[in-house]
Amino acid sequence: MSKIRIALIEDHDLTRVGIRTALLQKTEIEIVGEATTAAEGLKMLKTVQPDIAIVDIGLPDKDGIELTKELKSITETEELNTKVLILTLQDNKESVLAAFAAGADSYCMKDINYDNLLEAVRVTYNGYAWIDPAIARIVLQQAQQNPNKLAVSSYTKTFANSLESEENQQSIEPYALTDRELEVLQLIVEGCSNALIAERLYITIGTVKTHVRNILNKLSADDRTQAAVRALRSGIVG
Repeated sequence: MSKIRIALIEDHDLTRVGIRTALLQKTEIEIVGEATTAAEGLKMLKTVQPDIAIVDIGLPDKDGIELTKELKSITETEELNTKVLILTLQDNKESVLAAFAAGADSYCMKDINYDNLLEAVRVTYNGYAWIDPAIARIVLQQAQQNPNKLAVSSYTKTFANSLESEENQQSIEPYALTDRELEVLQLIVEGCSNALIAERLYITIGTVKTHVRNILNKLSADDRTQAAVRALRSGIVG
């Protein structure tokens, strides 16, 4: 089985080393290059042509959004099919929409846990978008408010298809979820990790995982992001 070839473009050494160490726990992943600036990163990407570039949005010489835009313009003219997974501390509307307008394929927060990062890599590699639930809220609102202005990229095409399929879902009855599950769902929509949910609600991480599993089952959702989208569209959380 071919490995998922990943390049890291991140200027903070500890963060980059941490991501590398985490991903290399899986034999299916290979780190083929690293860079600390956008200029070095673009040169490196042209040379190694990875499957996925994990790009920090806050690079010192040029932000990751501009780097993504340049990479995607190269993709259109050369045989380069690198997908971009943005990794950032920024979840504001402007940064999120600008990243997807530039052609980003997935968008993760830097406090993402290892299991979700690995899932994000696999999902992105398979040609789909992976987003934090909090980011789903931003793009969903943009799609609802300005459906004709949402940038066309591999991400937004996938997201648009997701929205269209959600229209055909049966409405979700709020009483199907317990009060505690609604609390957990609200925090999922806000982009909280299991650890943060446990801290906020004064429960164990194991209990949070049980609630999340029950929520996914009751909403017929495959993952947290899909659960968040369905909850937002149905209005059971705000």
